[in-house]
Amino acid sequence: MDVVVVGKHTEVAPALRALTVEKVERITKFASDVRRVDVDYEQHPTRRAEDSHSCEILVHVRQHLVKGTASATEHEVALDRALDKVEEQMRRLHGRRVGRWNGSKARGTRAAANGATEVDDGGLTGIEGDGVDVSNGDGDGSDRVVVKSKQFDVKPMGIEEAALQMELLGHDFFLFTFADSGRAAVVYRRHDGQLGLIEASG
Repeated sequence: MDVVVVGKHTEVAPALRALTVEKVERITKFASDVRRVDVDYEQHPTRRAEDSHSCEILVHVRQHLVKGTASATEHEVALDRALDKVEEQMRRLHGRRVGRWNGSKARGTRAAANGATEVDDGGLTGIEGDGVDVSNGDGDGSDRVVVKSKQFDVKPMGIEEAALQMELLGHDFFLFTFADSGRAAVVYRRHDGQLGLIEASG
């Protein structure tokens, strides 16, 4: 497993780098297929002291990405908090994998077909993710500006797998392509807590 530690607007001291590698190693107890872990530290001098140091952990597992982000007064504390979030998600992923091996995948698919996943294009307003950040504006009708963008591989999968990946990343939406049709689709969390699906028609 490769552990990549980087700093944004801050320098990662050798002691913090060594501590990070040591603590991140415990993630492997939840999955044997962890390929790489990216740990990004950032310092925010304009924030309050309790939020001035942040840590983002991104775990690359086969067919999945698991993310945890936290802020604190210092990077060591932010690391522990982010790692707690990652471990919770890794436990959830492990449970889903075990359940799938025990035959629960078919039951979950039937539940989705019976309405557990709602196909709807409503309730999408206000969704924000790491991919794009938009300004809120002042209500004066001025155009919103895209201030951040990301590129990533869009993988073919089913709706259940896409919903799980959205949950593991902590996002409100997830872009994917259907494994059977190759069509692009977005699964998202509605305001009522249910899931919605937007699928390309062509």
